[in-house]
Amino acid sequence: MTGIFEAIGNALIAFSWRDVVDIIIVTVILYWLIKLLARTRAVRVLIGVGIILILSRVFVALNLQTASWLMNTMLSAGAVIIVILFQPEIRRALEALGRGKIFTFATKSQMEVKNAEHIIEEISRAMLSMSKQKVGAILVFERKTGLGDVMDSGTMLDADISSELIENIFYPNTPLHDGAMILRNDRIVAAGCFLPLSDNKQVAQELGTRHRASLGVSEVSDAYVLVVSEEKGIISFAYDGVLRRYIDAKALKEILSELYLPETEEKGSKKLTGSKFKRKVGDDN
Repeated sequence: MTGIFEAIGNALIAFSWRDVVDIIIVTVILYWLIKLLARTRAVRVLIGVGIILILSRVFVALNLQTASWLMNTMLSAGAVIIVILFQPEIRRALEALGRGKIFTFATKSQMEVKNAEHIIEEISRAMLSMSKQKVGAILVFERKTGLGDVMDSGTMLDADISSELIENIFYPNTPLHDGAMILRNDRIVAAGCFLPLSDNKQVAQELGTRHRASLGVSEVSDAYVLVVSEEKGIISFAYDGVLRRYIDAKALKEILSELYLPETEEKGSKKLTGSKFKRKVGDDN
């Protein structure tokens, strides 16, 4: 026991300011990598790589020569494979580094309520205006599941949220009007994005590509999706693979409040998946 304390004491004595700087740098780099990968589906690939590493150690311990050789061969090409698989993430990271926006720590909970209410008003105004004019639109609100892969399919914007910008982007015949807009916290981060289409056979035939796309992205993520039909101007809401149509102004405010207002300000509010909300928004067809 004495030897352990002596070893700890010697380590502390040898600890210098350079070691502190070293630890901070490594911590920041790891934080950045985790944050970068958490916003994409690449994290699943990393899990797969981790499983291969574990299996490789197990096979070596069990002296399984053929299996060990196979795993070692796969790992030897790991650097090239990682570059190929993570090409979009690497490109996006370098672009962010060039813009000086690598480390951003703002979260939804850090938004001021006043700013959140302004954002809710801007989005509501745009949605209701486009509904009245029958302008087709699809807004995807990123939550915990990263949508980096979806953003890569469109045009990066990183703009303030305003009703004028939203309406201008979706105005017919503009370059980005056919794709989806991605919103993250208080920013419009991308537009003209392609979404995965739902294979759900229960979707009504009258619903077009926008509605199938809204369902598709809600099936593979926890995103909230708002859609405006260009045929009838109906506002719809997709979440967790379920599409609810005929969203009125009151229900629209509830959806946006769930996204932007801190939970401490939502006194007595119900989650959007609750039965009370389902009755309010009406049709699921």
